[in-house]
Amino acid sequence: MYFMQPTTHNTCGTDGDQCQLKLVNYEAHENHISHETQGLSKTHLVVRRGKPFKITLMFDNQWNPLLESLVLEVWLGDMSERIRVQSSNEWSDPLRWSAKINQSDIHPKSVTIHVCSPVLSSVALYELLLHIETKQYRKSYVVGTFVLLCNPWLKDDPVYMPLDVQTEEYVKSDYGLIFMGTPLNICRRPWSFGQYESGVLEACLKLLQVSPQHLSDKNQDFVLRTDPVYLSRVLCAMVNCNDDLGILLGKWQGSYKEGVKPTEWSCSADILHQWVSSNCRPVRYGQCWVFAAVLCTVMRVLGIPSRVVTVFNAAHDGDGSVRVEEYYSSTGEKLNISKDSIWNFHVWVECWMRRPDLGPGFDGWQVVDPTPQERSAGIFCCGPCPVIAVQQRRLNAPFDAAFVYASVDADIIRLVVRDGLVVGRMVDTQAVGQLIYTKSIGSDRPENLTPAYKRKRWDQPAGPVRGSAHRAELGSSCSNQSQSSPVMGGGGAERSHSLEVSLDVDGVPAVGDSIILCVWVTNQSDCSRVLVEYLNAQFKEFDSGPQKSFWKTRRKVHIKAGEVLKLTHTIPTAEYEAYLAGDDIVNVAVVIKDIRTNRRVLAAQEFSISSPRITVEIEGGDTIKQNKEHTAQVSFINTFPQTLSGAVLTVEGSGLLGGKHEARLFFLRPGEQIEAQVSIMASSPGTKVLMATFSHSNCPSVVSRSFHTVSVIAE
Repeated sequence: MYFMQPTTHNTCGTDGDQCQLKLVNYEAHENHISHETQGLSKTHLVVRRGKPFKITLMFDNQWNPLLESLVLEVWLGDMSERIRVQSSNEWSDPLRWSAKINQSDIHPKSVTIHVCSPVLSSVALYELLLHIETKQYRKSYVVGTFVLLCNPWLKDDPVYMPLDVQTEEYVKSDYGLIFMGTPLNICRRPWSFGQYESGVLEACLKLLQVSPQHLSDKNQDFVLRTDPVYLSRVLCAMVNCNDDLGILLGKWQGSYKEGVKPTEWSCSADILHQWVSSNCRPVRYGQCWVFAAVLCTVMRVLGIPSRVVTVFNAAHDGDGSVRVEEYYSSTGEKLNISKDSIWNFHVWVECWMRRPDLGPGFDGWQVVDPTPQERSAGIFCCGPCPVIAVQQRRLNAPFDAAFVYASVDADIIRLVVRDGLVVGRMVDTQAVGQLIYTKSIGSDRPENLTPAYKRKRWDQPAGPVRGSAHRAELGSSCSNQSQSSPVMGGGGAERSHSLEVSLDVDGVPAVGDSIILCVWVTNQSDCSRVLVEYLNAQFKEFDSGPQKSFWKTRRKVHIKAGEVLKLTHTIPTAEYEAYLAGDDIVNVAVVIKDIRTNRRVLAAQEFSISSPRITVEIEGGDTIKQNKEHTAQVSFINTFPQTLSGAVLTVEGSGLLGGKHEARLFFLRPGEQIEAQVSIMASSPGTKVLMATFSHSNCPSVVSRSFHTVSVIAE
């Protein structure tokens, strides 16, 4: 890459026959390969700190090293450092900027300079000047700019990762998977981090430049940018817009007409481009996985190894009690009266770094959560919190260890309420943080991170939970005594073990299937009992409380001493399809009441309903060439027993398609197919995501989505 002749910055004395700088070659291709920064920018030289890069200076006359000294000067904000270019094969102080020339790099009218930054340099866009100095004069040139990033390949950098497969996955890969749903029905959606899309690097640098820290004191901000702990806190806060000019505005309920529904995003680059083009106005809208995916993109771009992590059954503990209370009616309906909540899944980011501020025992993966939930030191961010601190229950460790610990390991106190009194109390120590997943290195399989967070409690094998039960026990029931207590204040705890109840879901229900529920009741006492079973089903969103019940049943059952009863129930499709909306999750709960004692026991379960499948096929396979047109065939077959009216099949894909492409049918009869054929072409290499959606007017709120990954190879 050659530049126009630089302009003179400062001139002293006379030029005479002395050499003048004519052209600069940033050796971008070679530097980008050497620094693992290929594709990050088409306009800037992008290099990593602590590793030499080279530039070639071309003069109009022969440069005389005996008479003329070369001095580089790097500027960052109002700060600068002069670097005298040495003729040496050795590097000088590694804690300071240095530059050298090898004898083999000196030619009649050009010279190649090798420049090395300190390993703890600030992440930023730098300006570079050149001074040609003799005893009589100094001629100065503005050479240009370059971007300096963290260096996870360098052992002395705090973000160093020892294995190439790790840096390939957690720094260079522009493709990820986000796990969603419930432990009973885990779904995965691909995400394009998009760090090689045009303008993304520049957007990440702009994010730092408009942060409150930079706007209040830019020089101090530049100095602190050497530290990945500082960078992660600044960037975490900037991904949400609650305190600043950040990227995303969160929304979890209501209409999304003023923006994009969070489920429709599949690429960080789209979000970053919109934020930049709108002059830093917040992009509408984000939810936890969108916040996390965008933060992961920014971190990878700046050289901090990062991965997206999903916690299933994540607790939001607002009062710091490390427990969450849930309230149910005496007939099993979940009540929205708790200040705390449990999200079926919550997504955050782990970043890899050393923690010299805490000591070597806290190095490694750190939780950084950009979803605005609680303030940390006055701003909406969370972390970096060492994962090992959560595992070891070091709740005082910075930053936000207690909050993160509660998210993955809080106890659930389930209270059964009747007439304002607690008539049943169960403690569940296993449900929160039941599974913690991330994408495996080099594979779409999930990596189970639960043991890293929960060493003592975790003893289950990796993989999705199937048919797991929430169990609770009821006290001895051969007496006719009962207990109750006010709702506020707890009480009513059952300590003996005579009745055990669990609730399972048979298989993974899909839209259009009946839901099969199995209630298991074990009588561990030495007497028969007469029980009343109340079973209740409600819809809910992943991050909020349930709606009113859409189905309930009640029956009286007899159980003998020592007997195990299996009570099976079916919820037909017709009972729920009119109430199903979008990506709803089903909460089912059973309350078993002992008629003699009036004591109650509760078991609960939540699961998602799978959407019908959309098929995506790429002509010639899922690997395509850059800048070459390919055809994608997208289809949906109506597997429902009824005709669907107003069928719409939509296809879109960042970096593959411009805008949305739709196919429509007035009627789609059972067994019939709707198809969309689109031409795709990628302008940059990497992994892209095609998203297809299907909707129909029979149930407008239910939309099926499918995500298909496409690998793009360079020309």
